[in-house]
Amino acid sequence: MSIFRKIALVLLPLVLLAACSTPREHRPDEINRLASGIMALSPAIDPEEAQRAARIAIEYPRQLRVRYQVEDSPILHNIKVNSGRKPRGLCWHWAEDLQKRLMRENFQTLTTHRAIANSHTRLLIDHSTVIVSAVGDRFDEGMVLDGWRYGGTLYWAPTLKDAKYTWVSREVVFARKRAKRLGETYSLPSDPSTEPVPEGF
Repeated sequence: MSIFRKIALVLLPLVLLAACSTPREHRPDEINRLASGIMALSPAIDPEEAQRAARIAIEYPRQLRVRYQVEDSPILHNIKVNSGRKPRGLCWHWAEDLQKRLMRENFQTLTTHRAIANSHTRLLIDHSTVIVSAVGDRFDEGMVLDGWRYGGTLYWAPTLKDAKYTWVSREVVFARKRAKRLGETYSLPSDPSTEPVPEGF
């Protein structure tokens, strides 16, 4: 039996178990909790903007869950998207769509960033997210807003306190892609991540 078949047999029950689980739901005060977390990032953040961003970050992924036709665990949904059975819903779709929705608000004290985790190894699936921070702050000083992780129920945490992922700026990851495409060397490890580089980036 090949190593890949053995791995598949081990992982299949876990995937099926995840598929049967019910989606996580937020606490009733989740928007206020997230707003408080965003305000805690910097005294320069407008409380009204933090509240508005929190409401969108909690509610919009629920809308995306319906739009993406999510019926399974995130991994199974990815398989369906990649096979053409579902229209959208890879992690970078969640990040892209939530970032676009937040940017429509024209915040004056908040800005968004994109980050990618696991881009340094082929052993793990790379993962994309949107991050919100105070204007002028770095992505690692912000708050991860991850709609993919729980299939439309937002996961959020300060960037450096995300227990599952170590985030790297998307610009750095894409710089690796460009260097590899041009046959150049790059100071960081090679990048096997799957998020495509946008035209003109």
